[in-house]
Amino acid sequence: MKKFVITIAREYGSGGKQIGRLLAKELGVGYYDRELLRMASDDSGINESLFANADEKFKRTLLFKTARGAYTGELIPPDKGEFTSNENLFNFQARVIRRLAESESCIIIGRCADYILRDMEHVVRIYVHAPFEHCVNESMRIHPQMTRDEVTRYITRIDKERALYYKYFTGLDWKNADNYDLCLNSKELGWEKCVSLVKAYLEIKLS
Repeated sequence: MKKFVITIAREYGSGGKQIGRLLAKELGVGYYDRELLRMASDDSGINESLFANADEKFKRTLLFKTARGAYTGELIPPDKGEFTSNENLFNFQARVIRRLAESESCIIIGRCADYILRDMEHVVRIYVHAPFEHCVNESMRIHPQMTRDEVTRYITRIDKERALYYKYFTGLDWKNADNYDLCLNSKELGWEKCVSLVKAYLEIKLS
């Protein structure tokens, strides 16, 4: 099979990560999620904890920020005060994502990878979603210590942060189907059928 990259954007509780792991296993390729933070740290020389901490803190303040606009890939050099800014940390992650896409077949979770790789023909962009109540039920299995109200608030916050993060760095609506090749309802299809559909689409795209 020709080289390919599958990017997966997902609503919390929809099973996007699990679908990604299944795809990676069945296709025999790498799976990248939070590993990208370590790789960006290695690439930039910036401590990995700074990437992780900035990622979480930045998302919590996005409601009060104006969208930066489309990612351009321009890195700020080390002698500038903005070298460790949120924008430059994102740029280093984006550079790692592009290098991965150029060098190997893989699955990439989140991180606006669908947009970062929008100019590459061998990329399949997936959005995994499900009805809100289904996401709540699935999340309660993962977080049994949380009440239903707590899980509901948590999912609402996480998905809002993801949408704002995507808007800030791309200028686009995270849930807009135009951004993706396939939008999959994981409740209706289940994980295995989602995997089968992605594999079938990939085969057609690469043929």
